[in-house]
Amino acid sequence: MSIAAVAHRHVFGYKGDVNNSIAYLDEQTVIYPVGHNSVLYNTESKLQKFIPVTEKCEAITAMAVSVNKRYIAIAERGEKPLCALYDLHTLRRRKTLSTMETESKDFVCIAFSADAKYILTQTGAPDWTLYYWSWEKAKVMASVKTTNLPGDRNAAGRSGAGTGGEVVVGSTTALAMAAGRETGLGSAVYQVSFNPSDNTQLCVIGNGIFKLFRYQEGLLKLFSIQKMEPKNFLSHCWAAGDRIIVGTEDGKILIFEANGELKAEIAHGQGPAATPRSITTLLAYSKGFICGGSKGSIAIYDRNEDGAGTSLPGAAGQLSGRDIYRKVKELSLSDENSKVTNMALSPSEDNLVATTETNQIYALMLAGTEVKGEESRFEMFSQPFHHGQITGCDTCIRKPLVVTCSTDRSVRVWNYLDSTSELVKYFPEEAFSVAIHPSGLYILVGFSDKLRLMNLLIDDIRTFREFTIRGCRECRFSNGGQYFAAVHGNTIQIYSTWNFENLGNLKGHNGKVRSLFWTQDDSRIVSAGLDGAIYDWALRDLTGSGGSGIKREGESILKSCNYTCAIATGDGRSIFAVGSDKTLKEITDSQIIREQESDVVLTQVILSQSGRMMFVGTANGTIRSMKFPLSNEPGEFQEHQAHSAPITKLRVSFDDQYLFSTSEDGALYVFKISDKEGRGLKRDREIVYADEILVTKSDLEEKNSTMAELKTRVEELKMENEYQLRLKDMNFNEKIKEVTEKFMQEIEALKITSTVLRTDKEKEEVRHEEEMGEERERHARELSELETVHNAKLMAEYERYQELQGRTTELQSQWERQMREMQAAKEKALAELTAHFETRVREKQAEIDQLQLELHNQYLEFTETTRETEQDADTEILDIKHRYEKKLKEEREIGLRLKGENGIMRKKFNTLNSEIDAHKTEIGKMFNEEKKLHGVIKSLEKDIAGLKKEIQERDETIQDKEKRIYDLKKKNQELEKFKFVLDYKIKELKRQIEPREQDIQGMTHQIKEMDVELEHYHKANSNLELTIADLKLKLRAAEKEVAKEHARVKAFAATVKRFKVDLNECVQYIQEPKLLKTHVKNLYQKYCQAADPASLLTSTSTSSTALAPASTITDVQQEYARQREHLERTVASLRRKVTKDQNIHRADNVRIMGENVSLIKEINQLRRDLKGTRAREKAAEIALKHNKTLEMDGRASVGEARMEVLRMSAKGAASPSYAPAIRSGPVRGTHPTTEASTLEKLRDGGAGALESVDKAPPDGAVLLAPEGRGYARIAYASSSADAMNVFLDLIWHVVLNGGEQVPRPRHC
Repeated sequence: MSIAAVAHRHVFGYKGDVNNSIAYLDEQTVIYPVGHNSVLYNTESKLQKFIPVTEKCEAITAMAVSVNKRYIAIAERGEKPLCALYDLHTLRRRKTLSTMETESKDFVCIAFSADAKYILTQTGAPDWTLYYWSWEKAKVMASVKTTNLPGDRNAAGRSGAGTGGEVVVGSTTALAMAAGRETGLGSAVYQVSFNPSDNTQLCVIGNGIFKLFRYQEGLLKLFSIQKMEPKNFLSHCWAAGDRIIVGTEDGKILIFEANGELKAEIAHGQGPAATPRSITTLLAYSKGFICGGSKGSIAIYDRNEDGAGTSLPGAAGQLSGRDIYRKVKELSLSDENSKVTNMALSPSEDNLVATTETNQIYALMLAGTEVKGEESRFEMFSQPFHHGQITGCDTCIRKPLVVTCSTDRSVRVWNYLDSTSELVKYFPEEAFSVAIHPSGLYILVGFSDKLRLMNLLIDDIRTFREFTIRGCRECRFSNGGQYFAAVHGNTIQIYSTWNFENLGNLKGHNGKVRSLFWTQDDSRIVSAGLDGAIYDWALRDLTGSGGSGIKREGESILKSCNYTCAIATGDGRSIFAVGSDKTLKEITDSQIIREQESDVVLTQVILSQSGRMMFVGTANGTIRSMKFPLSNEPGEFQEHQAHSAPITKLRVSFDDQYLFSTSEDGALYVFKISDKEGRGLKRDREIVYADEILVTKSDLEEKNSTMAELKTRVEELKMENEYQLRLKDMNFNEKIKEVTEKFMQEIEALKITSTVLRTDKEKEEVRHEEEMGEERERHARELSELETVHNAKLMAEYERYQELQGRTTELQSQWERQMREMQAAKEKALAELTAHFETRVREKQAEIDQLQLELHNQYLEFTETTRETEQDADTEILDIKHRYEKKLKEEREIGLRLKGENGIMRKKFNTLNSEIDAHKTEIGKMFNEEKKLHGVIKSLEKDIAGLKKEIQERDETIQDKEKRIYDLKKKNQELEKFKFVLDYKIKELKRQIEPREQDIQGMTHQIKEMDVELEHYHKANSNLELTIADLKLKLRAAEKEVAKEHARVKAFAATVKRFKVDLNECVQYIQEPKLLKTHVKNLYQKYCQAADPASLLTSTSTSSTALAPASTITDVQQEYARQREHLERTVASLRRKVTKDQNIHRADNVRIMGENVSLIKEINQLRRDLKGTRAREKAAEIALKHNKTLEMDGRASVGEARMEVLRMSAKGAASPSYAPAIRSGPVRGTHPTTEASTLEKLRDGGAGALESVDKAPPDGAVLLAPEGRGYARIAYASSSADAMNVFLDLIWHVVLNGGEQVPRPRHC
């Protein structure tokens, strides 16, 4: 059990919603975010390095790279906003900045200072606070709220008290604030930055926000006031000279000085018509700045070095933007409908990269931007990426390809070895799912209307076959490639890849199927759906029709879980599934044997081809490498940061070297799989990838013809060039000769001129030497004169210096003398002041003593006055007490009344407070709704722009259609010429059609008649069914009667059995006549005279009732005969009716088949119904016959016995003492033969016994019916002693002699 190691290798994608999301580190390396990673991409080696986010990160929100390219700051969204700083040389984290004081969850923008020592972080809603950090100490230097929301109007003033007021554009009047509340101005911050030359100055812009802060005394203070119309400021940058370039939504570029003064304004437009474009990003460079905006527009502005800066009329001190900057280049992206969001410039300023809101990165060489020419266009930086949720992903075996589809309506084929995009194809509708054939030559793509099988050509993806499967959300090729399975609603359809035959449909899911998996031998399919069901389908034989070889062998249903993915091991014994319940389940034999819980929802699971590694994708976008096989303990895994949204697909390459993951963020990650020590997995054999590609015959022929034409053209151009070269050589030779002759003549002329000039030069040299001698002499004279003058001046200055030095000495001595005098005067004044103040202190002490004496006298006086005052006060107090007690009672009454009113007012106050809280809550809700409505307004504005474009396109379409209408009118005039001829032909055809219409009406009438007959047949069939039901009821009654008869037979059998037992006892005395006679008499008395009426044939004990059995039997036989005749008549009538119906039907069928072939199906149905009726009738007849046969057989012995009794009664043996007796039992005797032989005689002697009935005397009858297993049924009737002899003879013949006619001895 081990955990496989996974390393990031490459990623295809870009996260476009990150602020400042792209930057150059050097000339070859660019950094940008993808999912939960920051990618360092080398443009030369095409290699990538990854910086993952911290744990519990929800998304990357902003990035910033220091000016020295040493550090990067990455802002992450979480429970609290976090900013992680990394060293770009080691890719290790240096610091993590976070604050607990904010209610926001993210930093919307961040910025480094120029020296990379400080960093700014701006939080988002609801507080919008700017933090000023010393990041190496992880210390917040200062913070301030930056938005203009009503609750935060004075926040900036509190932070920057005493600095001069607000700098919010448009916030100086109440009208501007009202406008901001209505339009959302002042509610969001987009960008913050440092002044590159002053770390203490900051700039903040946003929706209606333009603020400049300065860091002073531990606070961020606003400075400078700028009054102007409120705007939505989208971006800004610091240009040379500490100027701030600000871009607005309405296409204005504002240029501010560092003190916040508006210097100039530029109206930014694109194209010849100067169409306004919103400015979404600004980038400064050495010559000026670059701005990017909507509609894929980019413009380059350079400083105007020659402009002196003339003032605009009516704006004192404000310059025209064109006097400061001039537009030198206009550029546009290939995707003109997207908005440029970020830009970055290489350190040498030769390369520019730009990102768009559709998650694409474009690059441009800036080396030739100074040269004006045609409009330039950007190229893709590496390859185009998905800009929507990736819904499908698959990989093949024979090629290093991965195919993906997305909600951006594109299907892309990637080469994961070369890290390139092989093919990109856009479709008019969204692709829901995709699968690639193991050969890498075909793909399946599911659209909303159909499932399409496509060929991967060298430069295109073309449809080859379409299947009527709507909204196919999942499809997979088998591992062998001979089959593919596709989901159609709740049904899985399996097709042959080669003949496109539907081999079977897998039905069972009640919800949408979200996962399909083929086992390695393609003998099983595992499916999982949102209905909580996982089914294991066995595909034993797919060659038959109707899916007869498909069987569901296993199932696991858990309604509480919506499964998103299910896979199986190579042998198909174990299934692993993940769903919405945050668990990984292992299912074996339709039972969940193991569950591993997780802290997040697991969306995908995949096993390696070797079956030794398992990977799981989560809803957070992370990938977990699980410890496999799974254990009963909590799961061990290694988690790797990848995507920023839930993972939609996971795939492993056939050689287990690479892991592929896709997500809703539109990124495709490629991971390298290795063992725990980081070594690559061993391969059984090296896989050689195929190089072949598909090319259509028409394209190949076209390219061959083009190549032939080009070769011919090349040959012609060679010949033409050679001819032109020969002509040029001849011309050049002639020109060389002319030029040579001309140059020779000029050389001769120059030689002559040179000789003349040389002579002049020598003359000039002689004259120059003479002049130089004269100048030297004059210079020497002037030099001596100047030396004399300067020596005189130096002597005068030296004398003056000596004089000044003497005066300085005198002043020094005078100053020292004055200092001594001032010191003496100071000491004298100090002594005088000391004596004066001591005199005053003594005077003040005397005054204090006098005042203390006066104070004592006044105290005595006060005491006396107090005593008198108290006496007067007591009387006044009594009066005041009575007066105030009365007033107190009144005040108490007033107080009670006020308390009641106060209670009422307190209730009202509480009610008002609750109402105020409710209103505050409603105001918050309304504010949130306002934000939502603003978002809706923006989306609607986008829709309006799209609709305007659509209207323009439709106008163009209308113009094209009007042209077509004009052409069609011309054609219509020509067609009218044929109208007369066609009308005539139509009339002729109508005349021919009228007889046929009459025939059709006649046939319609016949069809109606046949419908009436058909209803008649239905009624007849209903009547027959009722008749059959009656017969079934009668049959049931007959069965009940048969059951009663069987009960009677059983009673008779019991009597015979008892008689056999007694008879066996009599046989024991067969050698003793007396005892035998006694026992036989007892037997006679027991069974003939004292028999139980219930055991007789018709339950009677007297001679008067002896005839009852005969009458009952007669009634029964008559009833059965009557019923049989009735049934036979019914059956005969039914047969006649059926025969008649057959004849009618046959004739009608022949006639109908001749008249109208369309009624054949209904007639065949009637025939089948008729055959069914016949079969049921025959079955009823056979059942009746069979029941009658069984009934007659069951009552054979009883019926024959009854017939014998009737015959003996007719011969006069029916006296009152006559009584038949029946008893059954085992036959035993003392005959020398064994019991077995006796049983065989009883078993085989039935026929002889029946013959003995005819030979019996007139007054006796006996019946012996063998029943097998040693038992016999004997019926006996007698009225005299002769009957006893007959009975004994019968016993002798049947029991002892096997039915032979041997005379019985008289003594026996």
